Amino acid sequence: MRYLTINNCSLADDAAYCCVVGDEKCTTELFVKEPPILIVKNLEDQMVMKGERVELECEVSEEGANVKWEKDGVELTRDEAFKYRFKKDGCKHILIINEASKEDCGHYKVKTNGGESMAELLVQEKQLEVYQSIADLTVKAKDQAVFKCEVSDENVKGTWYKNGVEVKSDARVNITHIGRIHKLTIDEVKPEDEGDYTFVPDGHAFNLSAKLNFMEVKIDYVPRQDPPKIHLDCMSSNTESTIIVVAGNKLRLDVPITGDPAPTVVWTKGQKVISEGDSRVHVETSKGHCVFTIEGAERQDEGIYSVVVRNPAGEDTADINVKVVDVPDPPQNLKILSVGEDSCVAQWDPPSFDGGQPIIGYVLERKKTRSYRWMRLNFDPYPDTTYEAKRMIEGMAYEMRVYAVNSIGMSRHSPASQPFVPVAPTSAPIGLCVDDINDTSISLKWRRPEKIGAAELEGYGVEYCKEGTDEWIPAIQGLTERTSVTIKDLNTGDKLQFRVRAYNMAGPSAPITLGQSVTIREIMQRPKIWLPRSLRQTLIRKVGETVNLVIPFQGKPRPKVTWSKDGEPLAATFANVRNSELDTILFIRQTDRKHSGKYDLQVQIENVEDSASVMLQVVDLPGPPEALKIMDIWGFNVALEWKPPKDNGNSEIIGYAIQKADKKTMEWYTVFDQYRRTNCVVSDLVMGNEYVFRVYSMNLVGLSQEPCNTKDSAYIQKSGIDYKHPGHKEHDFAEAPKFTHPLVNRSVIAGYNATLSCSVRGIPKPKVTWYKNKMDISNEAKYRMLSKQGVLTLEIRKPCLFDGGVYTCKAVNASGEDVVECKLEVRPQIVKEEKKEEKK
Repeated sequence: MRYLTINNCSLADDAAYCCVVGDEKCTTELFVKEPPILIVKNLEDQMVMKGERVELECEVSEEGANVKWEKDGVELTRDEAFKYRFKKDGCKHILIINEASKEDCGHYKVKTNGGESMAELLVQEKQLEVYQSIADLTVKAKDQAVFKCEVSDENVKGTWYKNGVEVKSDARVNITHIGRIHKLTIDEVKPEDEGDYTFVPDGHAFNLSAKLNFMEVKIDYVPRQDPPKIHLDCMSSNTESTIIVVAGNKLRLDVPITGDPAPTVVWTKGQKVISEGDSRVHVETSKGHCVFTIEGAERQDEGIYSVVVRNPAGEDTADINVKVVDVPDPPQNLKILSVGEDSCVAQWDPPSFDGGQPIIGYVLERKKTRSYRWMRLNFDPYPDTTYEAKRMIEGMAYEMRVYAVNSIGMSRHSPASQPFVPVAPTSAPIGLCVDDINDTSISLKWRRPEKIGAAELEGYGVEYCKEGTDEWIPAIQGLTERTSVTIKDLNTGDKLQFRVRAYNMAGPSAPITLGQSVTIREIMQRPKIWLPRSLRQTLIRKVGETVNLVIPFQGKPRPKVTWSKDGEPLAATFANVRNSELDTILFIRQTDRKHSGKYDLQVQIENVEDSASVMLQVVDLPGPPEALKIMDIWGFNVALEWKPPKDNGNSEIIGYAIQKADKKTMEWYTVFDQYRRTNCVVSDLVMGNEYVFRVYSMNLVGLSQEPCNTKDSAYIQKSGIDYKHPGHKEHDFAEAPKFTHPLVNRSVIAGYNATLSCSVRGIPKPKVTWYKNKMDISNEAKYRMLSKQGVLTLEIRKPCLFDGGVYTCKAVNASGEDVVECKLEVRPQIVKEEKKEEKK
């Protein structure tokens, strides 16, 4: 036996290999396939701003593996204007996009020969940040009003609006844009300038709003005893004014007052007098003004504030309604209504509190269940509470969440939805056909859909429709997992159309329908026996074995089945017969020789019939041979002869087993097995011994139970033979030395031990001497000579450049000598700095 072993097999070993032994040759071919490269860490979805650097990273199971990158099904290469960079770091593979643009949005896929991973890249316009928002102003007549805001991008332009109407520059109104600062300046403010002012940055879906409140100051001549009076624009002592403030902003109520002597001011909310006990509340009174300030307005600060001014001449009261507006609460009851192949439909309820401002719309996000990165689905507020999200990966689990948006801002996100998997319905089942039909039922069968998808197949729904109507009626309750069904209790003569649909968690597939309507009635079918191939030849069974013949047939209506043996009807006590609509079974529990014969099967419908025959042969062990005789004895041989057995066991005799036994021990030994003839010669008998013989007959079942023995014995006579010891010449084992494995030229590095090896044979054991450049080195300490089982080794300890040269090994004994030599090259070591330069 010869083996060729290839360790650490590589693609270079893919070739045809040939083994040659003398003139014989055999060839085989080795196919080497790369091991599958698995993706250990998948790609992650990413959402970046325009112009940012993108790195899509995955990790594979083996270093140096080749991967293929695709975008939306198109392979990415290095030739595409150097837009993409591919980086390998051990098992990590990274796709780098230096400056992302809107064209880079899409699905990116990395493929290996053992798997693939996909991620989605979304590129968003860079979000504009507001460093300073515009604030509400309250100004007097003839004063100057300045609205000022600062944004993060100095190149962004914008438009100013007053009550929804664009503001244009004129003699009193000046609009400026310097760097990141945008200003709207109104000189000599008039009552008609009061209103809501809004700044809208171009190209961005948000705005900054503030209110300009005009305060008209009336200066009247008053005597020294002047009762206090509160001067608020557009209100009398009975009028209520409303001021709106954004939660978190400063609430500042600056109320002009008059009175002589200077009045005292008291602020109340409800029945509670407001003092400066709260660190957020400040109350200041100066000549002609009283100021009420709340730092960081909160929702509970909303209500009606009353200011009361008193002096000896009287008092005055005014009510101010403060409304605190905030971002809304998160939306509620987020749920997934349905899923598709790459989409889903989400629905939610509006937030319980809208923040005091109407809800503009909603913003949705999604993420893969195993990821931590949320991806925004819409950048402009979506006005409805039902949203269809698209561009998902089928079979991947996702979660969604939603934000509510009003004019103040965006709410906190809602709780994440239950995980869901986008799946598509399966393709339609195929191969729908009628398997059987009678007066009240029909059997249909079909095959599984070609495309199942990521979700498991739940079952099939079967429906029927009467000809001339459009109403499809379920044929069975629920779904069936089988690909066949029998529909019963139908009306005879009805023309029906049938269809089948496959169901999974995404719903029903497209239906498959029969090519034409089917009339419910029995169809005459000629009787036909489908005899199995194994029964078309003689069936052989041993005595005592079971016979179970299943023979299918066809025919409608149900045919009459008749069995007979050798032309006689089959008795019920002889064999069991069981019939069904599709087959008949002949069953014999324990066979006997009497069961052998020809069995005829007949199926008949009225005057039409079909028949088939089965031959059964029950076999048993044969009887023993007869009349075994010793016909002749000569030398060491005995001639035997016998007759075949009377009973062959219902099977052909395939041979005989002949055995012999020494009468001293009576231990039987087989001389011939499966011997075909009825005579033989037994040879190589032992002289001086007396032998008896016996013969077994053999058929398909085995050997006969009893043998046929010889009545007489055979004695092998002794003859006068003298043993002569053969002479022989003593062999000379001496052999001259001969090297069976020569020395091999070597190249080594200075400073590392080196060995030279060869092998020699010779009788008697030869004396071995080593030479370097024809100089004997046997006694030098630098060298060590070893010899084991004919293998000679010379070890050179830490060789230097001067140890190079020609090394000779000489073996000598009384029968001759032999010499072998090789060259040794000693190379200097390479300095580490030189290695680094070579790598560069």
